[in-house]
Amino acid sequence: MKRSELAGWAGYGYCASHSRFYWGLKLYLVCTPAGIPILWALADPKIGEREVLSAMLEVDADVAAEHEGILLICDKGFAGREFETMVSEYGITMLRPSRKNEKTRYGEPLLKKVRQLIESVNDTLKGQLDLEDHGGRSCAGVAVRVAQRVLAMAAAIWHNHALGEPVTRSLIAYDH
Repeated sequence: MKRSELAGWAGYGYCASHSRFYWGLKLYLVCTPAGIPILWALADPKIGEREVLSAMLEVDADVAAEHEGILLICDKGFAGREFETMVSEYGITMLRPSRKNEKTRYGEPLLKKVRQLIESVNDTLKGQLDLEDHGGRSCAGVAVRVAQRVLAMAAAIWHNHALGEPVTRSLIAYDH
């Protein structure tokens, strides 16, 4: 008897930043520089990052096809010649840190500044939108609750931009 409706989708993973194991799903986001989510997916944490992003691009190939000059900023986990070739076939340029056995990659010094943006998007979802406390108990429940939070963040960023707010990722005005 399975103990959870999420069995078979969720799994055990390891969070290096918290130095702990967890059971659940991993959220993958592709965002604009302003932090608006363009693509997102939930996956078993044992599935590799490259496989998840490959599937996201395959499913939503039209998103990449509709935009020229996409720059994908990612971490070392996305390294690999085959993967970079596949991404470039979608017209996407990848910017990632070099591995220890690689020479410094073009644009790498810019990554430290961008890392703060990535962390602020994650912090908004986890902190202000309680993503880790979503309460979903079924596949549909988890997917809907994550979609609500991703949409709420996108709507708030868009609204702040439309109002000309200096910090578009701030959700403080909506935190009642």
